[in-house]
Amino acid sequence: MNKKELIEKAAQQAGLSQKDTAAALNAILATITESLVNKEKVALIGFGTFETKDRAARTGKNPRTGEAVQIEAAAVPAFKAGAALKNAVNVK
Repeated sequence: MNKKELIEKAAQQAGLSQKDTAAALNAILATITESLVNKEKVALIGFGTFETKDRAARTGKNPRTGEAVQIEAAAVPAFKAGAALKNAVNVK
């Protein structure tokens, strides 16, 4: 499912216009992004938690040449699924 399909389905379930649903989704995504940029954790109880993790600098290998390459340290976004989401996905 892509963003457009998500907006269509969410608008249908909520009984809202696609324009209003798209604006709400964009605002939510922008807020989550801004929080992660500020190193804040975003916890959606039952769904999951978005946070940033620091990845240390390391030495990698260029797969074409086999040459050692230095990879810089970076902050990376991470998502940990909540219990309700895990249970919903694993219904048998």
